Amino acid sequence: MKIAVVGLGGIGSTFAFRLARAGHEVTAVARGRRLEQLERDRAIVTDGGERATVAPAAALDPEIAWDLVLVTVLEHQVDAVLPALTASAAKTVMFVFNTFEPLDRLRAAVGPARFAFGFPAILARVDGGVLASEVVTRGMVTTVTDARWAEVFGQAGIPATVHPDMVSWLRTHAAMVVPFMIMAGRSYARQAGISWAEATELARAMREGFALVRTLGNAITPAPMVPLSRLPTAVAAGLLWSASRAGGKLRQSGAAGMDEPRALIDAMVAAAPGPLPALAAIRPPE
Repeated sequence: MKIAVVGLGGIGSTFAFRLARAGHEVTAVARGRRLEQLERDRAIVTDGGERATVAPAAALDPEIAWDLVLVTVLEHQVDAVLPALTASAAKTVMFVFNTFEPLDRLRAAVGPARFAFGFPAILARVDGGVLASEVVTRGMVTTVTDARWAEVFGQAGIPATVHPDMVSWLRTHAAMVVPFMIMAGRSYARQAGISWAEATELARAMREGFALVRTLGNAITPAPMVPLSRLPTAVAAGLLWSASRAGGKLRQSGAAGMDEPRALIDAMVAAAPGPLPALAAIRPPE
C-alpha cells in the first residue's frame, strides 16, 4: 500500500517505521530539523539500531491516490494541514491524536467516505533523530474507527481494535489522561515524584473530567474505564502519586511538555455547561 504519514514525532515515526517494515511504501511528511534528518537518513532509525526505509517529503503530494494518509500532528496543529488533506487524492485520511472536540469538522473537511480516526497506544519520542518507542500490546491497545486499518496496523506490529463510539472513547480518555500527562510533565521536570497535595488536586480534576463526559451525554468507555471513573479521590491520588515515582517511559513522556494537556483542558472548559474549577486549577500556564 502507498501510505503517507504527516507529522514525524514519536507517534508518526513509530507508525512509519512499523508500516515500512511490514512492506508498505511509506512517505514521511515532516518539516524543519526532522525533515533534514529524514532526508539525510532516508529511513526511520531506532535506538536499537534498526532502520526502515521511507521517502521524506516537505508536503503531501495532492496528485497521489494514497491508500492511507495518517495524520499524527497534535490537535492544535491540524488546521495548518487541513487544506492539503482536503485537496489530497487520498482514499482514506485517518487523524490520530488526542481531542475532546466532536469529530464533525474533520469529517467534513475530508469527506465522510474518506474519514477515519484513531488513537495510538504508543509511548514514543524522537531524540536527535533517533526513535525510542514502545507499542502497547495488552489492555488499551490502539483504537480506530475502521476494521480494515485495525487489521493493517495489527499486521505491522501495532495491535488495534475498533470502537463504535469514538467520541465517547476520546472524551473518556481525555478525562483520564490529562492528570497523568501533567503528573508526568512535573515529575520529568523535577526528576522526582509529585507531592501528595498535587496528586490529590490532579485526582479531583480527573473526577471532574469524568463527570463532564457524563454531563455531555457521552458514555464512559471502554468498560475498564468505568471503575476508574468511580474511584474515590484518595485512591485516584494514590495511583497518580505512585506513578510519578515509577520513572521509566511514563516519566520520560513528560518531556513532551504541557501544550497537549493545556489544549485538552481548554477544550473541556469550552464544552462544559458550567465552570470546571478543579480542571482550571491544574491547567498549565502558557
